[in-house]
Amino acid sequence: MGRKFFVGGNWKCNGTTEEVKKIVSTLNDAQVPSQDVVEVVVSPPFVFLPLVKNSLRPDFHVAAQNAWVKKGGAFTGEVSVEMLVNLDIPWVILGHSERRLILGESNEFVGDKVAYALAQGLKVIACVGETLEQRESGSTMDVVAAQTKAIAERISNWSDVVLAYEPVWAIGTGKVATPAQAQEVHLELRKWLQANVNAEVAATTRIIYGGSVNGANCKELAAQPDVDGFLVGGASLKPEFIDIIKAAEVKQNA
Repeated sequence: MGRKFFVGGNWKCNGTTEEVKKIVSTLNDAQVPSQDVVEVVVSPPFVFLPLVKNSLRPDFHVAAQNAWVKKGGAFTGEVSVEMLVNLDIPWVILGHSERRLILGESNEFVGDKVAYALAQGLKVIACVGETLEQRESGSTMDVVAAQTKAIAERISNWSDVVLAYEPVWAIGTGKVATPAQAQEVHLELRKWLQANVNAEVAATTRIIYGGSVNGANCKELAAQPDVDGFLVGGASLKPEFIDIIKAAEVKQNA
């Protein structure tokens, strides 16, 4: 199958010009596995996208944290996919739980966004995940399947999609899904893709884990057969992000 390990850094709503330059400098100096082994994408806030794109080493790529659901126009405060394409930004994160929960983005809205971004030539990190209440009620797979279904119904080509499983209860809380919990959901997601899309998509689509990933837990998580990488929040602003990128070597040596 040979799914290339993927590490995304989501900087969220953080950073000043000076802080961003410092993070980029750390990344530029880092000794990490080659592009053959790991794909690295960082996602600064919109206002810093050109700065990061123009100063970041060429083997690392840049993602926007969101995009509007259709062509631009009278949508104050939104950024269109076309603008991102114009800036030569290759990736976008869509459906992050913070947007679903705080800003009320529905599964259908996220699905529409994913389809539109792909149609305009962007690659998409599409996020799915359940809340603590949903996990405790035993509905994790129902929730995650419904979120994935809304995307699958709207797209035909999965080659530019990375699926990010981010249990909401593990984001920024310090709680991490155990490697076994992460593997279980990733495997179920892959089975869902096989049953509802096709076997090739199930085998080739990268499913990455997000939720309090750090330098201490990344290797154990990376060792799980269906964990193809990470979407990292807070730790992506720190030097330990380099250690998380290096966790790709666990897969390489498996």
